Amino acid sequence: MGDNVIHLHKNTDPPAVTTLTVVPEPTPPTPTPLWVRSGRAVKTAVTHDNTKTAARTVARHSLYVVGGARIVSRRAWDGRTAARYERYMRTAEAAGNMELAAEWEERGQRYRDARHRRRMDLLHSPLDAGKSALIGTGMGIGGLVALGIVMAIATKDLSDVVTPLMAAVEFINLLITIVQVVWGPALTLGPFLALLALWAVGSKQQAAPAWALPANIRSSEGEPITPSIVVKALRDLGVPALRNAIKDMGDAGASMLGPIRIAGCGVEVDVTLPSGVATNEVQGKRRKLAENLTRHEHEVFITIAQAARTVRLWVADSGALDEPIGPSPLVTDESITADYAKGRAPWGQDLRGDAAALSLYQRHLLITGLSNQGKTAALRSLALWASLDRRVEFRIADLKGAGDWAMFDGLATVLIQGPTDEHVIEATEMVEGLVEEMNRRIAARQADPTVVFDPLIGIVDEAQVAFMCPAVDDEKRPYGGSKATSRYFMGVRKVHNQGRVVDVLMYEGTQDPTDQNLPKLVREGAHTRASLALGTEAQAVMALGEKAVNGGAAPHLLRQGLDKGTLVVASDGIEIPKGQSSITVRTHFIGDEDAKAITDRAKTLRAGVTTLHSIERGEKRDPLADILTVCGDDKRVLTQDVIKRLAALDPDAYDGWSFGDLTRVLDAHGVEAYKSHGRMMIRRDDVTRALTDRDTDGSASASQ
Repeated sequence: MGDNVIHLHKNTDPPAVTTLTVVPEPTPPTPTPLWVRSGRAVKTAVTHDNTKTAARTVARHSLYVVGGARIVSRRAWDGRTAARYERYMRTAEAAGNMELAAEWEERGQRYRDARHRRRMDLLHSPLDAGKSALIGTGMGIGGLVALGIVMAIATKDLSDVVTPLMAAVEFINLLITIVQVVWGPALTLGPFLALLALWAVGSKQQAAPAWALPANIRSSEGEPITPSIVVKALRDLGVPALRNAIKDMGDAGASMLGPIRIAGCGVEVDVTLPSGVATNEVQGKRRKLAENLTRHEHEVFITIAQAARTVRLWVADSGALDEPIGPSPLVTDESITADYAKGRAPWGQDLRGDAAALSLYQRHLLITGLSNQGKTAALRSLALWASLDRRVEFRIADLKGAGDWAMFDGLATVLIQGPTDEHVIEATEMVEGLVEEMNRRIAARQADPTVVFDPLIGIVDEAQVAFMCPAVDDEKRPYGGSKATSRYFMGVRKVHNQGRVVDVLMYEGTQDPTDQNLPKLVREGAHTRASLALGTEAQAVMALGEKAVNGGAAPHLLRQGLDKGTLVVASDGIEIPKGQSSITVRTHFIGDEDAKAITDRAKTLRAGVTTLHSIERGEKRDPLADILTVCGDDKRVLTQDVIKRLAALDPDAYDGWSFGDLTRVLDAHGVEAYKSHGRMMIRRDDVTRALTDRDTDGSASASQ
């Protein structure tokens, strides 16, 4: 068969039509004119960073020469005229100091008199110089001839008489030759050397416009503080009277400044303000002054100096306040001890870098600030130092309950930890126990004015929890609040009123002070008031008092989160510069492990302390069992300590107990107190045996 295909049907489809698409040729781009391309190239070259840097460098070094010439001319003019004295006199007049102006006028007149005498002496100088030259030349020639005669006698050669004279002539001829050789190059190089000298002066003084200076200098970050910088910063502060007074002083406005002294990690300078400028006008512009000094706001502190119309500026080195301070001496020196009455707690460093130590003797304490700024650490470091004095007793309520005070277990007689209303109730009863102990001591002092008491320090951390507590007692008296019926408030007030004289003290730490969580009467009852970073100036007034804030205290300007542990202190227990109402302290941070090591050292100083973790209420007490409880692990306990511990255990049951009450209970069970080194004591084993015998007898009676 063949491969031919026979189509039986006729193809009815129309033939395909081929469509031709004509694609136009692309239009060539219009060429950019040469002058446009040249302009763009020139603009790119001119505006390039390298070009700007090169132009700035050329301008800077050229202007250094101009500025150096201006500085040298000013110095020469000041040295040859009385312009300096005139400027100082105008400055004193602008500052309102007429006595100083008169003194500068007198100095200027003395300078003019001395200058007149020098000029009159110049009239006689040519004749005197000629005479001196003739006499000197004759004496020189005579001396050389005499020397030649001596040489001739020695050598027996008559020609040696003129040898020294000819040597001198030849030396002079050599000098003339040297001058002839050097004179030409010196004339050529002289102007260049003069320009180089002017450039060096201008470069050292940065005598060029700010736009021409290097980037690091234009930013002025960390620029050293000089009198001219301080005066310029004050001039640009925006106080019209101050600006006009400085303008009238000319460029000698630095005369209002005292010496710029190195003070720790910064410098300090006293500024005597011109007449008509108040100190609070400068204080109110702290941020602007700091920026004018090329510093951050927290790096400039303005306080009132002792002299009238004077502010004291402390300016930190740039970034210095962001560097941590060293560890506490309590951590580095294990041999350190404490003396509550005469010693001072090493708290940290002031802004100068000097040690800042606080006296705790008979001073109530309040520390406040925003949350997480180091309040507990600052308060705890004081308690850690005081714990190294074995006489100090602690009763502590930590209303945060995060374990920040856990290391005082076995050291404090009372340790309450927790934020609930139940913990506030226990803290309130702890404070009321302080009041009862205070009243007992006052009564004892009235009976015997010579009696001395061991220090008793009550600490309530997070006290705002107590003030804001809504709980009420069975008599409908609130535990929190600030009314006369509020139990916690009244307890603290009573300790503040009379506790100091019998060494019963109250330490409180609180957050974010307001009239609700820190009543006015409580905060004003503290002798030492310290504040970390706060949110507003109104809170700063609550924390430190209006007088301290008006005097320059500014905890509200501390940086939250960045200035942790930095607090402003108003207290007579810390050394504050004269004329100031507060001091800023950067406290040492003592971590939990280091704090535990310190309390372990403190525990070795004591015979043993039984810590009560709660205060039982409304239960029938077993005095003998309670006596054994308060004895703790001590083999022997002073009867006076037993009475105090019982009062802390249950103020309702044991408040007011005397030695007779204790003796009555002990005698009833066959326990005898004895005297050791002049003080009455009881043995723990005797109490244990008596309690065992009583329980055994009770069991036998029940079985019968």
